[in-house]
Amino acid sequence: MTAPTRARPRRRTGAGRMIRNRLLVAVPVLFATSAGMFALGAASPIDPAQQYAGAAAFTTSEENLAQIRANWGIDDPLPVQYLRWLGNLLQGDLGWSTSRHEPVVDVLAARAGWTLLLVGAALVVVLVASLLLGTLAAYRRGGWFDRALRTTAYAIQSVPSFWLGLAAIALFALSLGWLPAGGLTDITATSTDVADVARHLILPVGVLAVSQLPWFVLFIRDSVADSLRDDHVLAARARGLPGRTVLFGHALRTGLLPFLTLIGTHLPELVGGAVLVETVFSLPGLGAVTVQAALGSDFPLLAAITLATTVVVLAANLATDLAYAAADPRVRLE
Repeated sequence: MTAPTRARPRRRTGAGRMIRNRLLVAVPVLFATSAGMFALGAASPIDPAQQYAGAAAFTTSEENLAQIRANWGIDDPLPVQYLRWLGNLLQGDLGWSTSRHEPVVDVLAARAGWTLLLVGAALVVVLVASLLLGTLAAYRRGGWFDRALRTTAYAIQSVPSFWLGLAAIALFALSLGWLPAGGLTDITATSTDVADVARHLILPVGVLAVSQLPWFVLFIRDSVADSLRDDHVLAARARGLPGRTVLFGHALRTGLLPFLTLIGTHLPELVGGAVLVETVFSLPGLGAVTVQAALGSDFPLLAAITLATTVVVLAANLATDLAYAAADPRVRLE
């Protein structure tokens, strides 16, 4: 009589281990980010009570300002303030925006969606354009198209995104009159129409995409050019496969793997560029309120935006790693 076989414990998948490890890293990263933001806010010489009072701070009594400080706990020790702020954060209370005069949660809820729309649309344009242009430049390496593309990419890379925005407004909105100069809808609009919003987003999305395009185009160009010299690509050519199949089915697929990592590493720069683009085009996203919060030393709003951006970047890096592992089974997820 044979002994019963012992049931083997179910092993966690590589993706599950990766998600678990990223979450373990995300917790101290978010903690360090919040602590750093809180320390910088506490070191500011601006009195939050006077900032909250605004112009009335010049006429109000010192007793009223002291009462505001007591109500907010500003005079408490710094660790006590941080633990109280952290406890409120865990309960979903992000504080009160002194520059917008409304809860921080309401500011994020009303504006974060437009920023994500801008960043997402620009990222799609960047991916499609860089894959197409970079692949064609690699296939005709050293030709006139390759030289012109590299020259243009280096020129755009040296230009700030806000300058690109101003130049686009001057050309396409003021000189040619093809597109609106800013805003999300027309001034006379009484409701938000999808077509109207899409028309107003053409210039901001285009400017943000063009400002980030050089990195991706040059990376794809070099990566695909190196892949065209790999043994399996040369073997595909030797078998007489069409050039399009060799280029897009073999060389691009191999060169696309490092490109996934580039997306995750450049996402913070894309988000930072969105802040400037939103300011130039007067979009109701987080860009304008971030600038307003920075000028007004609005710590609760700045801290919330910084934490939200950190979460988005960590999530994007995790998604990039998972996509890389899914595209290349040889990668060890653990």
